[in-house]
Amino acid sequence: MNRKHLASGAAAGIIALALALSGCGTSTPTESAPPTQPTDPTSSASAAPGIVSFASNEPQHPLIPAITNEVGGGLALQNLFAMPIYYEADGSVKMDTAESITSDDGKTWTIKLRPGLKFSDGSPLTASNYAKAWQYAASDPEFENQWWFENWEGYTDEEVKEESLAIAVVDDTTLTVTLSAPQADFAMTLGYTVFAPVPDSFFADPEAFGASPIGNGPYALESWEHDVSINMLPNPNYDGPRKPQNGGIELRAYATQDAAYVDALSDNLDLLQQVPAVSLGKYKDDFGARAIDQGAAIWQGLTIPKRLAHFADDEEGLLRRQAISYAINREEVCNVIFQGTRSPAREYTSPVIAGYNDAIPGSEVTHFNADKAKELWAQADAISPWDGSFVIAYNADGGHEPWVTAVTNQLKNTLGIDAKGQSFPDFATLRTEIKNRTIQAATRSGWQFDYPGPYNILGALYITGAGSNDGDYSSAAYDELVQKGATAPTLEESAKLLEQAQEQLFKDLPVLPLWYQSVNAGYSNHVGNVGYGWDSWPVLYQITKTANN
Repeated sequence: MNRKHLASGAAAGIIALALALSGCGTSTPTESAPPTQPTDPTSSASAAPGIVSFASNEPQHPLIPAITNEVGGGLALQNLFAMPIYYEADGSVKMDTAESITSDDGKTWTIKLRPGLKFSDGSPLTASNYAKAWQYAASDPEFENQWWFENWEGYTDEEVKEESLAIAVVDDTTLTVTLSAPQADFAMTLGYTVFAPVPDSFFADPEAFGASPIGNGPYALESWEHDVSINMLPNPNYDGPRKPQNGGIELRAYATQDAAYVDALSDNLDLLQQVPAVSLGKYKDDFGARAIDQGAAIWQGLTIPKRLAHFADDEEGLLRRQAISYAINREEVCNVIFQGTRSPAREYTSPVIAGYNDAIPGSEVTHFNADKAKELWAQADAISPWDGSFVIAYNADGGHEPWVTAVTNQLKNTLGIDAKGQSFPDFATLRTEIKNRTIQAATRSGWQFDYPGPYNILGALYITGAGSNDGDYSSAAYDELVQKGATAPTLEESAKLLEQAQEQLFKDLPVLPLWYQSVNAGYSNHVGNVGYGWDSWPVLYQITKTANN
C-alpha cells in the first residue's frame, strides 16, 4: 500500500467519526471491514499454528499502561491488552471491548462494555477495572502518560492520592466520563494503551505487575527475558475481534537493525521492524514480493534542549535553531541516505493524518538555504560567539548513524562549525539519559502516532510538562491554542486551532522537523497474511504461520 492510499484510508476514518460527532448526538466510532490481506502461503487446515517472531526493542519501562509510551513496550501492551476500541490497518476505528461510546454534548461520554469480559488469568473484567486504571494513570505527574487526562474533569497535574477524575461506574458494564470541555475526537483516543484496564491485583504491587502483566488482549504474557525477547501466547479468555491466527508472538530484541535484516533474509526472523538505512537500496530485490513499502504516521525531528549552551529561550537561541534548520538539506538526506524512502518534513504532524498542511506560515525554515543559515548564524555570533561542538545523540540499535553523519557533515560544511554524533548502545539507555535530563546534546525525536489525529503529537511533545516534551519547551500561547484545539466541538474547528498552534511552534522551533518515515520492511518465507498498519506496526494477530516453520 503506497502513501497516497494509506493517507486516504486514515482520513476516511476520521471524517466518518467527525460526521457522527458534528451534531452532538449519539456517536460511535465507525465500523469498517478488515483490510484486504495477501494470500497466505502457509495456510493449512491441519497444521498447528507457529510462533511469529518480530524484531523489536527492549522496553524502556515495566509493562504498565500508565508509563509506557515508546515503541518496544507499546507494541507489547497493544497485544497484551484490549482497550474500548482499536484501530484497523487503514486507521479506521472499530470496537474492541466496548459495545458503544456515546455522548449528547461531546463532554459527558457513556462507555458501554461487552458483557462477560475476562482477564487472561480468568478473573472477571468490569467497568471498575477501567475506571481504577484511568484514575491511577492520572494520579502522578511522573507518569509519562498522565497528560492524556488533561481535559478530564477533576484532572490536576499534581500528585493525587484520591479518585479525582470525573468517572462514574454505573454498573459492571457501563461507565461515564465527564470532560472539562467538549472534545470532538475523544472516542477516537480510547484505543491508546493508557486506556487499558488493570485487574485489582495490580494495585498490590505495580512493579511486580509490570514485570509480568495480566492483560485482557488477544495475547497473554508467557515470559520476558530482558534484552532478549518478550514471548506471548494466544489468550483463551479473549473473545474480541482481534483473534490470533498464529500460535503466539516473540518480540525479539536486536542490538542492530543489520543483524535483524540478515536473520529475516535467512528465515531466522519472521518480520522486520525497519530495514537499516544501508540496505534501503537493495531490500526490495532481496525480499522480492515479501518487501513492504508503505506510508505510515511516523514523524522524525531533532530536539535541541533549551538547557544547552547557546540554545536558551532568547534571541541567540532562536537564531541558532533557525540557522541549523536552514542548514539541513532534508531532500539530500532523504534521497541519498534513505534512498527515497523518506520525505522531508514540512510541519509537525504527518501526511497520513487528516488536516496535514505543508505550507503553514514559518515552515519555510524546513527548506535548505545555505546563505540564510550562514546569515542567521553570524547574527547569533554577534550576540555571543559560538564555542564547542554541536552534538546529535542517537541510539545505535535504531540504524540512525548514517543520517546523523550526513546531517553533522552538512552543518560542518554550511556553518563552519564542529558537529558530530554521540552513540548510545540502545534505545532504552538513550531514553533514560533524556528523561533524567543528563544528556548534553541535541537528540533524535521520533513519534509514532498513537491514534490518527494531530492532537496526539502536538499534545504529547510540546505541551508544558508533557511526558514526551524532551526539550522542556514551554509556551503559554502554544498551550492555550492546543487546549482549545483539543476541546473544540468539531474536528474542523479543532484542525484550524491546531494549525495555529503549529505556527507558534515554527516561531519558537523547540524541535526541528526532519522527515516523515515510511514502513520499509520485509518478512520471511514462513509467514503469511502479513500486513502493516497506518502506525507502522505489523498487525500481529492476523499473521499466520505453521508450527513446522
